[in-house]
This record gives sequence, structure tokens and C-alpha cells, in this order.
Amino acid sequence: MTKLRFDEIGTIDYLEAWELQKQVHERVVALEQDDTVLLLEHPPVYTAGKRTDPHERPLDSGGAPVIDVDRGGKITFHGPGQLVAYPIVHLPEHVKVVDFVRRLEEAMIRTCARFGVTTARVPGRSGVWLREDEKGPERKVAAIGLRVSQGVTMHGIALNCDVDLAWYDRFVPCGIADAGVTTLSAEAGRDLTVADVQPVLVEEFQRYLAWEPYEATPDYAPKPEPKHAPRIQLLTPANVG
Repeated sequence: MTKLRFDEIGTIDYLEAWELQKQVHERVVALEQDDTVLLLEHPPVYTAGKRTDPHERPLDSGGAPVIDVDRGGKITFHGPGQLVAYPIVHLPEHVKVVDFVRRLEEAMIRTCARFGVTTARVPGRSGVWLREDEKGPERKVAAIGLRVSQGVTMHGIALNCDVDLAWYDRFVPCGIADAGVTTLSAEAGRDLTVADVQPVLVEEFQRYLAWEPYEATPDYAPKPEPKHAPRIQLLTPANVG
């Protein structure tokens, strides 16, 4: 079993965390540090992945910075009340990038289930979703955006615990205009903080990042993302630098 280290960072500025990711990534690649998951929250910030279109950026960010980042995906929001996890791990030879994404999604699906919230994947769209029901349209509770360099992952996932959803009114989350965004607290009908959810997510990460076979949660009906394109940037000798 791969030895997995969890570093609880607390609240940290996005750019500071990005620099920390780079430093940890360098050490993990060099085998100077065990595979590591950084667990944290960010002050309010919008991050724009490589597929972000100009019209998807917030016209009024409410004072939160908008930062272009080197992960796949479109624009998203990070802020207090959102549990962010950055797995910086070697991918075993038998684990493809898509499988790694599915494992992260499964860990979040199982975490939500342990708080009584049923979620699943929507093929063609990234992240973890709730089905359309009397509460509203199909809605996302967790986002994912990754980068893989030298066989080691960066960036990761964001699970909405009790984040202020008003921040999402300022832009089109992940470029998807026909769906909503929600929190575990809203769906469970009780306040669930990052402190409540983090130990459960850690347990699920330990399960699915042990790289053992698992039974995936059945998907919801597929829906393509607008202007669908790969969400993960793979670095090769031809495009490094």
C-alpha cells in the first residue's frame, strides 16, 4: 500500500498554496517526501483553468482576485466553508489519469453519502452532482481540476460544506449555465463545516488512493459540458517549458 501523508494547512492564500504545491510536487517527484494530500481552505478567490472563456469570468468579483492557473478545467470559486484537497501523488503504472479522477470523485461521493446526501457523476461533466428534484435543477456540490507532471498529480478537489453560495452568482461555475451549485449543509438540512467533513474525506481518500479495485457508484444520465475538451493537462517533453 502506498504511504499517504495528510498535511492540514488551515486557511491559506491561494497563491501561497500554489507555491507550496509546487514545492511539495518537486519533493514528491524526487522521492524526498511521501505522497501528500494538502487539506485547506482559501480566502475568497476565483481561479480560471486553461479552458476558461473570456465571457465566463466574473464582471464583478466582489473584491476577490481572479487568478489564471495551470490546471485543466474552467473557472471556479474557492472560499471559506469549502474543503479543498490537493493530492500530490505518484500515479501507479496500472492507474490511468481518468481512473485517478474517478477515484477522487468516488471519495467525494462516499463522503457525501456518509452525511446522508446522495450524489453521483454526470458523464461529460466533471465533479460530483445531485440529481434534479423538488429542491432545484441538477446541481454540483464538488468540483475537480487537475494537472499531471512527471507522473505526479497537482491541484485537486473542492467540496462545498457551508460556503456562501452568493459568490457563485457572480459567474457561470465551470462554464455550465444549465445547472446549479449547492453545499452539503443545504442538502443535509444541517450545518456541516469543513471541520466536520475533513476527517471523513481523509478516510475515503485513504481507501481510494490505496489503488485497490473498487465498485463505482452508478452514474446519472450523461450531459456534455459546453465546448467539451480535456479537463486535465498532461505534460510531455513536447509541451514542457
